[in-house]
Amino acid sequence: MNFFLLFLILVTAEIATFIAVGSRIGVGMTLLLVIASAIVGMGLVRSQGFATAKRVQAMLTREESPAQGMLEGLALLMAGLLFIIPGFLTDIAAFLLLIPPLRQLLIKYYLRGFKVAPTANPHSPQEKPASQPPLEGQSRRLD
Repeated sequence: MNFFLLFLILVTAEIATFIAVGSRIGVGMTLLLVIASAIVGMGLVRSQGFATAKRVQAMLTREESPAQGMLEGLALLMAGLLFIIPGFLTDIAAFLLLIPPLRQLLIKYYLRGFKVAPTANPHSPQEKPASQPPLEGQSRRLD
């Protein structure tokens, strides 16, 4: 019920914003502005998404927890979804998610109740105990 109410308020606010902007600058310019902001925003999401993917890969290489980088990627995905939804308010929210310090602040706010534990990298070579000899044996195929 709360999600439906929030959605209804967002749609109503977007329609009111469209009417206000359209009455000031005209319908054609309003549509052009919405399309231009979506194109520019998606380009910014793409470039920042690649940078975030490189940071996550570097964290995995250093055997650090990639939780922060992955959550930044999730925030960028949310920004991309907000850019797809036509409207000025959603575009403003998406542009705010593209500001790295603000995005990190929102992630820290989200993680305030969680404890992030370090994880092991399954692709890194792990030392085997020297006290155990390798297993040897014979096998036979039964058909």
